[in-house]
This record gives sequence, C-alpha cells and structure tokens, in this order.
Amino acid sequence: MIEIQRASQLLKLLGDPTRLTMLKLLESHDCCVCEFVAIFEMSQPAISQHLRRLRDLELVTETRRGQWIFYSLNREHGEYPFVQRILDLLPGQEASILDLESRGLRICCE
Repeated sequence: MIEIQRASQLLKLLGDPTRLTMLKLLESHDCCVCEFVAIFEMSQPAISQHLRRLRDLELVTETRRGQWIFYSLNREHGEYPFVQRILDLLPGQEASILDLESRGLRICCE
C-alpha cells in the first residue's frame, strides 16, 4: 500500500505528458538523452530536466556506456507496482522507437 502523500507526489510527477511518455518508453527500451531529444523534438536541456526529476524520485536508473548515459525504468523502486499499474493503462510507444530506427537515430549512441 502506498501513502496518500507519496501517491500525490508521484502523480504530480507523472502528470506531465513528457515524463509519463518517457516512462512508458523505458518500460520496454533503454534510451539515452539524444534519443529522447529526437522523439520529443525538444532541446537537450529540457529533456535533461525531465530526466532529472525522474531520477530525483529514483524512478529511472542510469547506466554509462562509453560516453553515453542510458536510462531505464527502475523496477526495484518501492512504488514500482503503483507506477506499473498506471503504465499498463497507457498505449504502447513502440512506434516512436521504430521511427527512431527508421531514421537511423536509434543507434547513434551505441
């Protein structure tokens, strides 16, 4: 069971469409900042701010691969089941990943 105050904090964070979509994407694919920049057509600083907020609540984790940092959904997070229930209600984002691959941007960080 999750406390009301904590649920409110998580829901505020997930109330932003960009952050919510990021988590849905991370549900099935690790991504780096440059991939999010291409998907959302936003600046790198704006994407980094969204990721910082997700990191601050430890909903995402970082893994360094060479010079790149990849983000993934933190399935070990204490409130992951709460977040997962929300993500389960959302449409898949596979088309965004396929679009990146078709434009040759999915592999730019490897």
